Amino acid sequence: MAYEGWQFCPPGIKAGADLSSSQYLFVKLSAVNTVIACAATTDIPFGVLQNAPVSGAAAVVCVIGLTKVQGDVNLAFGDVITTSADGQAAVAVAGTDTTRYAVGQVVLDNSAAAGLATVVVNCASPGRAG
Repeated sequence: MAYEGWQFCPPGIKAGADLSSSQYLFVKLSAVNTVIACAATTDIPFGVLQNAPVSGAAAVVCVIGLTKVQGDVNLAFGDVITTSADGQAAVAVAGTDTTRYAVGQVVLDNSAAAGLATVVVNCASPGRAG
């Protein structure tokens, strides 16, 4: 079962769109102090959304730390992750994912696509995955 631990979640962040169905997905900055769901593999993730806010409501975003994340595919222990086109976590493929950002590593797998995995994320300083 996926779990969470220590997290850095900056205060004052708001949802720039309805994110009520985006809990545990990657989000990106959209304007000053606002986030929206990642919608392309080339988006720079700001962090993993911890709650499910409607537009304009407070958004709790884990930028650095131990968090649950929804997987686009089965995520295995040790996989380096990036974001998929729908904000879920995807496995970074060394040497081929040069347009994606590596932002974490799987600590506990999700056992199936769309399931929750436990990951350590660091979206404060993302590097290219490839």
